[in-house]
Amino acid sequence: MTTLTHITAGFLPLLDSVLLVLAREKGFAEAQGLDLHLVRETSWANIRDRAAIGHFDVAQMLAPMPLAATLGLNPLSVDMITPMVLGLGNNSVTVSADLWDAMAAAGAPNDLDALQTGQALAKVVKTSKRKLRFGVVHQTSAHNYELRYWMAASGIVPDRDVEIVVLPPPLLPDALGSGGIDGYCVGEPWNSVGVATKHAHIATVKASIWRSSPDKVLGMRAKWAAENADTVSALIRAMHFAAVWCGDSANHSEIAAIMAAPAYLGHPAELVQRALDGRLDIGAGQFRNIPDYYVPYAYAANFPWQSHAVWFYSQMVRWREVAYSPEQAKLAAESFRPDLYRTALAPLALPIPSENFRLEQGRPARIVDTLGGPLAMGEEGFFDGRDFDPAQLETYITSQRQPT
Repeated sequence: MTTLTHITAGFLPLLDSVLLVLAREKGFAEAQGLDLHLVRETSWANIRDRAAIGHFDVAQMLAPMPLAATLGLNPLSVDMITPMVLGLGNNSVTVSADLWDAMAAAGAPNDLDALQTGQALAKVVKTSKRKLRFGVVHQTSAHNYELRYWMAASGIVPDRDVEIVVLPPPLLPDALGSGGIDGYCVGEPWNSVGVATKHAHIATVKASIWRSSPDKVLGMRAKWAAENADTVSALIRAMHFAAVWCGDSANHSEIAAIMAAPAYLGHPAELVQRALDGRLDIGAGQFRNIPDYYVPYAYAANFPWQSHAVWFYSQMVRWREVAYSPEQAKLAAESFRPDLYRTALAPLALPIPSENFRLEQGRPARIVDTLGGPLAMGEEGFFDGRDFDPAQLETYITSQRQPT
């Protein structure tokens, strides 16, 4: 009888924990010789701290979390890495019914367009008799940085014009319903929960703000990864097969049923499936088809681009969480480990990007060449048309400085 290697993984009740869940529930982990034990947590702070002290071998993490730990921004900072991204997209900006009515009156369209919706929000903020408050799931989260980027590019200065507070994902709909916040940025199913239970409205989505960008990653302590290289490779392969299976729309109904269980999301399968299918009720029964809302596998969705880590670092500097230095930028980039991803999947002879950095610019879907063959890539770029060249990092940061 084969002895399985035990791995404990922490996760939050969010749709993009799905690759860890499927790796366990569909036997992909066991097929790679792993006994994958999943532990549901209540907040990203708990994930951060329990991963740091070794309660978890690995965890679903916010994409900026490994570099924040490595840069010493956490209370229990240790060197963290990610060798794999858990998909692209899967978050939205959701607002109260009252705020949406004001935004619609100011010209916000009902098509989730980030540019026009942001401009409408700016008009409301300018004329509001009080400072609006938005919730994000953690300070060092893609949600926080993308919400701030969207607002700033729309003419709103975060912290000066609006307040941004941190709450765990499951609490955001209730905070909105109670009037404690006016809007929030979070992953599914909590936008759909807000729409279904608190009369909320989805204003725009990550897939419109920054196309083909990461949200969650597989995170782990760098020391543990170095000491367990074969186990890390086996886990990456297990989650690769889970991602491929998740990316097949024919499996979405079964996936939704699995994720709807109380141990995972604890919400109706019909509601869970909306994000898998990219068809969301944005408010009052108005459904919209959203291309690439959540991409679990296609477009090199699981590849840990170091340029993505560097962009997150640029936002940490922009919002004065850390000072800029070339040495810090290098540490941030190296928290994303494409070398481990390539090593793990080398036996499968897959098309995998050969570069570690890419220019983030507005590009349509295209085919790129890799050593393993052609690879389809999705639409890319930021909603405001600005490019991000990681080779010009300091210039980029300087150009984004906000007034105090």
